Amino acid sequence: MKLLRYGAPGHEKPGMLDRNGAIRDLSGVIDDVAGSTLLPESLERDVRIPRGSQKTDWEVELGVVIGKGGAYIDEADALSHVAGYCVVNDVSEREYQIERGGIWDKGKGCDTFGPIGPWLVTADEIPDPQRLGLWLEVDGKRYQNGNTSTMIFNVAQIVAYLSRFMSLQPGDVISTGTPPGVGMGHKPEPVYLRAGQTMRLGIEGLGEQQQRTVAA
Repeated sequence: MKLLRYGAPGHEKPGMLDRNGAIRDLSGVIDDVAGSTLLPESLERDVRIPRGSQKTDWEVELGVVIGKGGAYIDEADALSHVAGYCVVNDVSEREYQIERGGIWDKGKGCDTFGPIGPWLVTADEIPDPQRLGLWLEVDGKRYQNGNTSTMIFNVAQIVAYLSRFMSLQPGDVISTGTPPGVGMGHKPEPVYLRAGQTMRLGIEGLGEQQQRTVAA
């Protein structure tokens, strides 16, 4: 089942994408697709390059959405706490992240960073989250092409570990990590985003995103 929000910004309705690709209105059944960070219509969001930024970068990542909350979750039971999965573009300003005091939040939390979607795919459709291809292109050039099988820590380990330090809540989204091919690591010189470019990215079974970069 693919859950989403649709409609005019600020007036979105909960919906479901059926097998024919049509959106079914769920507003008569539920008030919302739980979790305020599940952004609607992510395929059409702009990403704003922060003012003065020289090193805005991309990262396609598997997003893990918590369904059943909890703390001190056993690794063996961790996947039962997962409601589903989604695509995340963990947009990162590398100067802010690395060169301004060592606190990563500054490079990860700028407005419009981290678009999520296009939908939440429930866990029953993804029997093994460690066997999903993922990729990202900028202006048609593929920079990232990997698989979740290469993650250093698998989804169950991540959920269990995080729950040692904070209670996980329904709707929480965990962004897991990215394969090789980010702009910072490009050889012979790093490559970063500039206004007017198009990012396109996706994960097997979870759909695709597309964003246009604009100046803030």
